[in-house]
Amino acid sequence: MLTLRSLVLTGLSLCLVEALPRNRNGNGNGRGTASQGQQQSSTAQEQADQIPQGLSVATDGSTILDTTAQVNGQAVRFKVSAPADQFIEDTGITGAAQAAGAAGTLGINVLLSFFDFPNQAVQNNLAGVAILAPDPNLFWGGGSGLERTDGVAHAQIVNDLVREILPQVLAFDSDSVSFTGVSGGSLLLSGFFMPAFMQNFASPAASAGAGAGAGAGTAGSARVRARGGRFALPTRAANSTGQKTSQVLLNCGALAPQVAVSADAAAALANTRLHFQSTQDELAELQTSIPDAIVAYEQVVTDAGLATQQIAALQTVDNSPNGGHCEFDEQDFVSGVQLMADSFAAVVQGGDGLLAGTNVNVLNPVPGNEQLVFSGAS
Repeated sequence: MLTLRSLVLTGLSLCLVEALPRNRNGNGNGRGTASQGQQQSSTAQEQADQIPQGLSVATDGSTILDTTAQVNGQAVRFKVSAPADQFIEDTGITGAAQAAGAAGTLGINVLLSFFDFPNQAVQNNLAGVAILAPDPNLFWGGGSGLERTDGVAHAQIVNDLVREILPQVLAFDSDSVSFTGVSGGSLLLSGFFMPAFMQNFASPAASAGAGAGAGAGTAGSARVRARGGRFALPTRAANSTGQKTSQVLLNCGALAPQVAVSADAAAALANTRLHFQSTQDELAELQTSIPDAIVAYEQVVTDAGLATQQIAALQTVDNSPNGGHCEFDEQDFVSGVQLMADSFAAVVQGGDGLLAGTNVNVLNPVPGNEQLVFSGAS
């Protein structure tokens, strides 16, 4: 069951809030007063819960809504950044002008990440969405390390939130939904989400089998209930072309599929732009899992009927930045992730492949570059 819980629902007014500075883990620096030390003992999720939800202003002047939904029994916090007039009227946002389930002209880039919101603002016709993991440690897939014990459930949550809850919040083009993973978010996307649900966001490639059902539903049934049950499940918008396109950017992490890759998902993956991005001093365990994932996803689309030249255009990889885990700017985790968010269009939307503000081109074809060479470990 899915339930949107916004500040409007509780009868409170949405207020302007100021984003708090976060470090790479969102857990502070471990120094300070006794009260700060007590805060350190709380979980990452408990710390996040202390930060008010509501409205703030994106870097492009548009609106950020920070709210929570009940999805499959889990409270899931997420942010949406878009022009105010693209929000659904029932959100109560000043200027919101859309009906629930209405189609919009903007696609969305869904980030599975930490509390920061690097993909805020409209970038290359994509509104930004960031989803916080429903886990005490804010780990996508739960567990720890490469063992993501809640991966199946979390993948279902992402699928259901995007397909059922977001249309209650924002008018967007459901045929243009892309995804960005950061660290554990990349593990969840590659290990669990893409093998099970990619057919819901990308149409099958023409050469990937006529029997693939790109419009397949969720693996489990879901009902939407919000504001006293007034919202109905959205249907496909009248102006939808039915041809779905999607890009996936996997930053500083990847797993080979941990669940079976359905035939429909394989056909969709053969039409999904995919980029793997790492660094020279990546975490030791990821130096093994990322190449394994690269090989696995190359095999998926090979089995779906793509030739080497087609795969080279569809799947790319890079680990040239001389930095540690997620330090793509060779300086810091947070600023490195921001660099990749700023470079999304250049990397996976048909751009020149140059990281923003640099001459670093990251578009190396997967065929022939599967086995990344690392210089050290962070």
